[in-house]
Amino acid sequence: MSVDIDLLYGQHLTETDRQLLQGFGARPAGLAQVLEDPALEEAIFGPEPAEEGPGPALARADGAGAARLAGPSSSPPVAAPGLIGASPFLTFATAVHRTAVRLARASYVQERWAPRQRVPVFDVGPLRDLLADPARRFFLVELLASYTHVASGTTWQRTARGWRRRRFSELDPVRLAGLLEAVGPAERPGIYRRLGDLSLFLTGVFPDHRSILDLGEVGTGRLLRASGVRREGDERLSGQELLESLGRRWYSLAARSLKAAGMPLSGGLSVVDEMAERFIDARRTLNVVTDWYLFPWRDRWFGLG
Repeated sequence: MSVDIDLLYGQHLTETDRQLLQGFGARPAGLAQVLEDPALEEAIFGPEPAEEGPGPALARADGAGAARLAGPSSSPPVAAPGLIGASPFLTFATAVHRTAVRLARASYVQERWAPRQRVPVFDVGPLRDLLADPARRFFLVELLASYTHVASGTTWQRTARGWRRRRFSELDPVRLAGLLEAVGPAERPGIYRRLGDLSLFLTGVFPDHRSILDLGEVGTGRLLRASGVRREGDERLSGQELLESLGRRWYSLAARSLKAAGMPLSGGLSVVDEMAERFIDARRTLNVVTDWYLFPWRDRWFGLG
């Protein structure tokens, strides 16, 4: 899929972002190269990662960032993380693009084996392939940025016993799924897509938080009914496995329900349809981005710790 990076990303960049990128030589049709620049990573995240999550991360093999930032006075200054003024979107874009660069030379990545425990996994090819597509990179960046500000509120639904008030939150999959009963067919693709987003976000950024991933027996039952999935025999999915299964289902339903309503798939929903098949790869990729770049600040950014 052909993607105009400057056009897509430009819609999310702040004026401060643009000024920062100009200092790194960003020109039309050159944004992708700047986002892959180790100097930009160093300016946003600091000269050394404060903490890259449980287990050792891939050692940085390029010293270009430090060399450039120590050069002439016209070079962009190094600022402490959080003080440089970069928006969350630019921060996540840099993290995702730099992860793609680092994965290109990685022979393995550290992956979750148990809470707070990582083991080396040598199956890096699917992660490289996922990030090779600019549309998929943008999808992950936009996903991360969308959860720095989430929607919540109340809807009213007419029932046999009268009007019923329903609360919802984009960070609560059970209540978010409840909106499916309150909206018409035209709105359901958006709810399905956001449910898939939430499943991917929680398993990708917070894989160690049982309190976040454990939905309980009642919540699990509601989500399975809302997704149309029947539990087989003694099958007891929970936590990450449950959200992965539901995430694939939600993304698939988003695309299918849109087609059923007679509406074409947009570029963004085409990626959603693809993510239904590559959900595990996307989740693994976000785990790496989180461990390498987001771990020290994720609780502050997303407020789920």
